[in-house]
Amino acid sequence: MASAGKERRLPPALPLATLIGRELRAGGSERPTLRYGHAGFAKRGEDYFLVKPDCLRVPGDSSTAFSVFAVFDGHNGVSAAVYSKEHLLEHVMSALPPDIGRDDWLHALPRALVAGFVKADIDFQRKGEVSGTTATLVVVDGFTVTVASVGDSRCILDTQGGEVQLLTVDHRLEENAEERERVTASGGEVGRLNLFGGQEVGPLRCWPGGLCLSRSIGDMDVGEFIVPIPHVKQVKLSNIGGRLIIASDGIWDALPSEAAAKACRGLPAELASKLVVKQALKKRGLKDDTTCVVVDIIPSDYRLTSPQLSPKRNQSKFKSLLFGRRSHNSIGKLGAKSASFGSVEELFEEGSAMLEERLGRNLSLKAVSPPFRCAICQVDQEPLEGSMAENGGSYCSSPCSYLCSDCQKKKDAMEGKRSSHSTACR
Repeated sequence: MASAGKERRLPPALPLATLIGRELRAGGSERPTLRYGHAGFAKRGEDYFLVKPDCLRVPGDSSTAFSVFAVFDGHNGVSAAVYSKEHLLEHVMSALPPDIGRDDWLHALPRALVAGFVKADIDFQRKGEVSGTTATLVVVDGFTVTVASVGDSRCILDTQGGEVQLLTVDHRLEENAEERERVTASGGEVGRLNLFGGQEVGPLRCWPGGLCLSRSIGDMDVGEFIVPIPHVKQVKLSNIGGRLIIASDGIWDALPSEAAAKACRGLPAELASKLVVKQALKKRGLKDDTTCVVVDIIPSDYRLTSPQLSPKRNQSKFKSLLFGRRSHNSIGKLGAKSASFGSVEELFEEGSAMLEERLGRNLSLKAVSPPFRCAICQVDQEPLEGSMAENGGSYCSSPCSYLCSDCQKKKDAMEGKRSSHSTACR
């Protein structure tokens, strides 16, 4: 599992344009077929999911298609989960530059995901509601998969050879020492619930508020050190495809990642999602909301409905296609790291909770010149309206976009530089 607070890149990193060009030269220009399914059982009714398979980067241009899948596990009510389902993607898209090609769009996507998550958190908290939610948002563009996540909902990738790769980091205080250190350094307190007599029970929580998570969207009743800045990971699958399983902690508290993947191999996505939920309930019972979304990324030249195969043989071929043994020849053509995950190329991974680090890259895609555009709320401001001297807005010290005064206050509060009660965003 990658560190939650440090950028992790695989040297040497190949430019995305090079990977796409290689795919085109190899005759793999056709986009894969996506098959997906979802299932769940409600205990409190606070889980929500999003399935948008037909998004377009450029309206009316089918060659710019991409798909989005997400799971939101709400707590303290459903408001934050509902809001995130309805608006999170919109905020992410607003942070992406218009009129850029696919490779630039994919390169800008990790940064836009950070801005979109923070914008969603700011806008929701302005409603004055105390609800909060996890958010795991998955963008699939061809064979490139980008995942952004806060909280403890999880996305895993099951690839050829049965290798299971975790594409998210759990932001649970109990399990994530680095996040505990960050929260306490920002002014929060971490401890267990104290009963009468001083007995400590339950998982580690952040005080005030008593939240078990260190990152979420919403939760205005806890400190600003519970941040909405997501861990982001981007990978490129080989042209054999793979399977994504996105689920709330009602699944993962019952089933390890490997067990969930193994339980549904060889089944179509719709049946696979139902079986994962069934296995979780069998193992642990209905102690929490359980939601599961399964997405199969299948080469375009393969059809599940091929008339030449009987249903039984067809299912066997599907299983072999996604999860068959790796060819020994493939290992010599790829680095050992990529080969170990069924020829998955890791393009980007970063989990820092410092907004300045996350927004300080890819600046060439948006001009930082008057009128200044806030990197988070995407509002243009004239120099006199947005200058540090007049309104408190600022640039990050490293190469970074402009932040308006409200978003600068949000940034300062998340880093423990300002009381949360003094920000305009709370």
